[in-house]
Amino acid sequence: QVQLVESGGGLVQAGGSLRLSCVASGLADNRFAMGWFRQTPGKEREFAAAVRLNADYGYYANSVKGRFTISSDNAKNTVYLQMNNLGPEDTGVYSCAASRSGSVYISRSYGYWGQGTQVTVSS
Repeated sequence: QVQLVESGGGLVQAGGSLRLSCVASGLADNRFAMGWFRQTPGKEREFAAAVRLNADYGYYANSVKGRFTISSDNAKNTVYLQMNNLGPEDTGVYSCAASRSGSVYISRSYGYWGQGTQVTVSS
């Protein structure tokens, strides 16, 4: 079975940085898009960033563009999300997901999800 495990979340002050990691197991090949979504209590899950493993090109939500950078290390089956200049609005549970097809911006395109890692940004 496919398994995605996130790590790297924590508590950081506004203006600080965090790097999230997602280790994938059980993927047959690298023909996947890997995405990061975030969710806060009472709000819908929203897209943050994504990368295609076969074409290292990043996709970003307008809210994180210029501050977040997504990257992958296919040899380690790992995708990263470098988050800089964090603000309280970035607080939430960040989940890693894998998609075979469809728009990377839409959660229903992703068939596999991790449990998520908590990111809290204090003001």
